[in-house]
Amino acid sequence: MSTPEELARQNIDALLEKCGWTLQNRSTINLDAARGIAIREGLLKDGEADYLLFADRKAIGTIEAKPEGHTLVGVEEQSDKYGKGLLDIYPKWRDPLPFAYESTGIETRFTNRLDSSPSSRDVFAFHKPETLIDWAQQPNQLSGRLADLLTSDQMSTSNLWSAQIEAIRNVERSLAANKRRALIQMATGSGKTYTAVNFVYRLIKLAGARRVLFLVDRGNLGDQTLKEFQQFVTPDDGRKFTELYDVQHLQSAQLDRVSRVCISTIQRLYSLLRSFVLLG
Repeated sequence: MSTPEELARQNIDALLEKCGWTLQNRSTINLDAARGIAIREGLLKDGEADYLLFADRKAIGTIEAKPEGHTLVGVEEQSDKYGKGLLDIYPKWRDPLPFAYESTGIETRFTNRLDSSPSSRDVFAFHKPETLIDWAQQPNQLSGRLADLLTSDQMSTSNLWSAQIEAIRNVERSLAANKRRALIQMATGSGKTYTAVNFVYRLIKLAGARRVLFLVDRGNLGDQTLKEFQQFVTPDDGRKFTELYDVQHLQSAQLDRVSRVCISTIQRLYSLLRSFVLLG
């Protein structure tokens, strides 16, 4: 019968494979086998990491495995030591390694050390190798562009109320300061969706956001949101939002990879994430 530690590693192995990582033992390392290699029990200067992640033949991160039920908050200190203890024989993206995970195979936390104030956060799954490579090459891209945007861009305010302008500016300041969460609270009828569409346009056009998820709690609200995007005339270009960017109203399990905005109900998103975790 498998121990809790062994079960955790089995679950982690499966999650890594679903996310595009090739698993290897440290006795048979071949960094040319794939873009993303996860080496089990990778040797470090002072011990070993449960998993040592390589992307494009260079070390990029670590995973610390714990049995299910173990409290992961606080394990970041151990991961931090791993990130600084890579053997000199290995090439690496950065020193210390930029990314760290702690996982039970059921719960996973992630730290991006390229953030100005790194801290761990819950994630649904491991990131793909391509994603980590992109982040390592262009750290803090979004927050940096937002910081530039705040100092150089003159936002068109002709179709916005003062409260909408204030909301957009404050969220941009929050993201530029590398704060992951922000809340806009507006009364019914005050133009919440129009404010959001304005903000989304600025994120994509001026800050380089690749994809935005717009969550609603009912299907009819998704229809209304789609119409808002379709009717939105961009202030600097004069064309409709949907003439410039693809917007998908998610109705199935198929995500359009070229869409810049995805509108989904909470229930459908939960179903998709659950299917990913259970089926891959």
